[in-house]
Amino acid sequence: MIKLPYFCIRIFNFANKMNTLNLRAEIQNKGRFLCVNDDFYIFDVASNDLSNHPFKIDMYICCICLQGESIGKINLLPHHMSSSKMSINVSGQILEQISISDDFKGICIFMSNDFINSLGLPYNFQTYMLLQDNPVLDLQSGQLEAMISYCTMVRKVIENKHPYQLDVIRHLTCAFFYGMGYYFHEISKNKILSNDEALMDNFSKEVQLSYKKERKVLYYADRLHLSAGYLSTIIKRVSGKTAAEWIDDYVTLEAKALLKSTNLTIQQISDELNFPSQSFFGKYFKRITGLSPKEYREKN
Repeated sequence: MIKLPYFCIRIFNFANKMNTLNLRAEIQNKGRFLCVNDDFYIFDVASNDLSNHPFKIDMYICCICLQGESIGKINLLPHHMSSSKMSINVSGQILEQISISDDFKGICIFMSNDFINSLGLPYNFQTYMLLQDNPVLDLQSGQLEAMISYCTMVRKVIENKHPYQLDVIRHLTCAFFYGMGYYFHEISKNKILSNDEALMDNFSKEVQLSYKKERKVLYYADRLHLSAGYLSTIIKRVSGKTAAEWIDDYVTLEAKALLKSTNLTIQQISDELNFPSQSFFGKYFKRITGLSPKEYREKN
């Protein structure tokens, strides 16, 4: 998704034809950027910085338009950016630039999947769906000022080489996302969920309540008075991920947060998440993340 400004998700075969753009290399080739490891990049963007061909992104992107306008597509759906608007794009999406004004100026932030996961933010399916329908957000005066302040603080942390810069940026970013929560709450007042979306929302709520103890789809199907097969079919159709993948996401997100933000031993984290043994927890975690709990904790 680096066609900088847009966001939305649909499942379609076109995605299979796209190559994933190496965003890190693209940014580094431009030169003008600040970063922390390979996890977080922030830079100013102008019209000649934007790609003019469709591509798939491998990071999360937040782009604030300060001047000018841009028209593009996210997964084939058109979106428009102009002054005081912000787009949020997620890893795996496809962006395509259609047109852009010569005076376009903005601020872009790229965040790795690991960085987003390390924030420990709770999944909220309704917000997830709202972002799909509203990838470009209109920022009110106070919201725009808050976003610019966030960018200014992040830049100062990086420029001053703060010894705990990644942790500070994580906390600032968490505050930003929670602050945007009110925006999504206001949008949700006018959002009517379809039957399938309502089921996904109820499933998400059940998982949030029980994921530490229950990791089987059958448990949640019983709670919702459905067959496991039917539940899995609907969840996959609505979200693009299986019910089992959603459950695993909740569990691994919690595990990652505990590994990175607490001094709990791996055994204690295993117990907290109700795994039968540390060995079982380690195999589960590595199957999903590709890293052992110890390797993940020591990473970066």
